[in-house]
Amino acid sequence: MGAETVPELGLLGRVDLPGVAESVSSARRYVRSVLENSGQKDTYDAELLVSELVSNAVRHSESGRVGGQVTVAVANHGDAIRIAVIDEGSATCAPRVPAEPDEDAEGGRGLWLVREVALSWGWHECASGRRRVVWFQLARR
Repeated sequence: MGAETVPELGLLGRVDLPGVAESVSSARRYVRSVLENSGQKDTYDAELLVSELVSNAVRHSESGRVGGQVTVAVANHGDAIRIAVIDEGSATCAPRVPAEPDEDAEGGRGLWLVREVALSWGWHECASGRRRVVWFQLARR
């Protein structure tokens, strides 16, 4: 992970997880632990949003293939916390947010939730072209 993914200054923690559905709960626990250890009182929104992003990474990127991996990084970012989920990218699928989620659909709400709950969010491809970073920021509480 380089400077293009999360500023090294302020890095609170980083974990590499297997690209499997079971890693969603591991990511939630990891983020809760890191944030609580840094003095953050309310971790609910961070846990919810990291769950959505890790789930998307496993489902829609190369991270979900056998041997794939997802990285979660947590950092201080001024008065905010920035959480980045780094996956192995996809040649056929890019993050996109529906204007409104389909109420009858079983999925498709992840990035919509991120957009609605986070102070800010975004994504970019790493310079190598082989990894993708999706990040969000939440106020410190």
